[in-house]
Amino acid sequence: MLEGHKGVWVFIEQNEGAIAGVSLELLGAGRKLANKLEAPLAGVLLGSNVKNLAKEVIYYGADEVYVIDHPVLENYRTESYMKVVNELSKKYKPEIFLYGATPNGKDLASAVATDLSTGLTADTTMLDVDVENRLLEASRPAFGGNIMATILCKKHRPQMATVRPKVMKALERDESRQGKIIEESIELKEEDMRTKVLKIVKDTSKVSNLADAHIVVCGGKGMGDAKGFELIHELAQVLGASVGGTRDVIEAGWLPHELQIGQTGETVTPKIYFAIGVSGAIQHVVGMKNSEVIIAINKNPDAPIFDVATYGIVGDAHEILPILIEQFKNALSTKGGEVSYAGKI
Repeated sequence: MLEGHKGVWVFIEQNEGAIAGVSLELLGAGRKLANKLEAPLAGVLLGSNVKNLAKEVIYYGADEVYVIDHPVLENYRTESYMKVVNELSKKYKPEIFLYGATPNGKDLASAVATDLSTGLTADTTMLDVDVENRLLEASRPAFGGNIMATILCKKHRPQMATVRPKVMKALERDESRQGKIIEESIELKEEDMRTKVLKIVKDTSKVSNLADAHIVVCGGKGMGDAKGFELIHELAQVLGASVGGTRDVIEAGWLPHELQIGQTGETVTPKIYFAIGVSGAIQHVVGMKNSEVIIAINKNPDAPIFDVATYGIVGDAHEILPILIEQFKNALSTKGGEVSYAGKI
């Protein structure tokens, strides 16, 4: 069952002619795994009129790109995409197959894993390989975020994992990279599909997009209550930042679920991240640890959040925030009301 499998594959998710950011991030992570295993890295690109994206996959780290360009693949459907990925996997036998932990990526990965009778680690936050045994080491928080579990798939191939957006880093785009584009032809008929896409409705929610924010102000249960949490909103308004919260804050009803940061919420990588009244549980840290600068405020000097913070302030947030808000207001009034970050605080 393990013989003949070689290579690291990345499912390249695309929408309206643009490759999803998580797929580029996975090419970066996959490149590291492939180098350690001395194996090729391949992207799997499905869709309609997507051939022009194949070179981009190579520019971001792939050695090969498997392209299936077909009208039936214009919109994502489990049935059509699973059929194609299954046939490719059985033909070329990849050793490792990575997917973004997006709605489509998670749906496809679980369907493929079931059909191929292999294992799948969901919502992975760290990837590595045991080179000697050629085992993918897929790690994720477990038991409510209290521990990190590393999951192995010893007896089946391909070894599969979905990886959350923003936890890996994409390589720099390099147009000098050369690679092989392999165009595959798989029989697909629209009349054989059991589902049809009638209409795609885009999310028109006005909730701030945390994943793209340059500055995030995150509050934790340490803010005491909903009234105390108003200081978080005030600081964010002054800085033009997005507001986020820990799971405790969401469960308390102080913020909507869309603004939760952590393992069961959003993963963010802003230039500046304020963690205020946040203890620093693993479940939360995995969702923000890749921020460029982390500023933590907590009255407990032993709070785990200080282990990942760039700057830490020990004290009561209810006393510190009004001072910071006033100082930022004064500073911004002299700079035309714009926040900039040049590597120093």
